[in-house]
Amino acid sequence: MEDCIFCKILKGEIPNHTVYEDKNVLAFLDIYPHAKGHTIVIPKVHAETYFDLNEELLTSFSNGVKRAMENVQNKLQPDGFNVGWNQNKVAGQVVPHLHMHIIPRYEGDGGGSIHSIIKNPGEKTVDEISKLFE
Repeated sequence: MEDCIFCKILKGEIPNHTVYEDKNVLAFLDIYPHAKGHTIVIPKVHAETYFDLNEELLTSFSNGVKRAMENVQNKLQPDGFNVGWNQNKVAGQVVPHLHMHIIPRYEGDGGGSIHSIIKNPGEKTVDEISKLFE
């Protein structure tokens, strides 16, 4: 996509600080980090959401996330990680190119868990929701 900032990074039009790269994935340091070593992992094909990658590319993407995490672990020795992505604007996706955030966590950093993102379970019970999957 022409105006996609991540595609521009992939084309070399915008520099990056590479953490990991292979034929299908690029991982680089976030220029607006939320923690020391905050890394972004992107597929080398333009895909806006997780649903847009086929099984082979999903496997490659997952392996790339693991390799990037290993590099961050080896270089920075964080005490843990929060790892995830925002899918669509309502969830906070700003760049319309699938990207995984690897956020290293350090003792006493003041951050929260994935459970701190939202606490609005809706009006239906878990039992009522489960019936939709039967």
